[in-house]
Amino acid sequence: MTATQRRGRKIMMTPGELEEFLTAERTCRVATVSADGAPHVSPLWFVWDGGSLWLYSITRSRRWADLRRDARLAVVIDAGREYDELRGAELSGSAAYVGEVPRTGEPHPVLEPVERLFARKYFGLDALPHDGRHAWLRLTPDAVRSWDFRKLGSPQAPPSDR
Repeated sequence: MTATQRRGRKIMMTPGELEEFLTAERTCRVATVSADGAPHVSPLWFVWDGGSLWLYSITRSRRWADLRRDARLAVVIDAGREYDELRGAELSGSAAYVGEVPRTGEPHPVLEPVERLFARKYFGLDALPHDGRHAWLRLTPDAVRSWDFRKLGSPQAPPSDR
């Protein structure tokens, strides 16, 4: 699943750490390419199923229009406030559309476990309510890069002027 990271191997997450991180975090930033070639970045909730990142997107969004034109995307999930707490992952590849657009809740065996994960993670429910405005995008990454600055140890305090 992970791309070979030439730089930063010391701070790269192990497969288990990455799995735990992607399962626990709640918000990602999705980067797409706009019609004029400019990047567009927007936050979105997601679920990770162990091999793919599932994004539940509004179908009338700029993100959706961008991906209809060019399916390439990059997603960043990160956490931490202080330098020695920073960790995250970047996943990149192409979006695949799964299920009806927009999603109305028609039975779909591939989406049943994904929607259950999403409903539990964000709403504490066993089933996802459908509003007829969202649909599913699946990113099975071509490349994954990760970092965990906690592996660097505590940074040294700057020398005192005294």
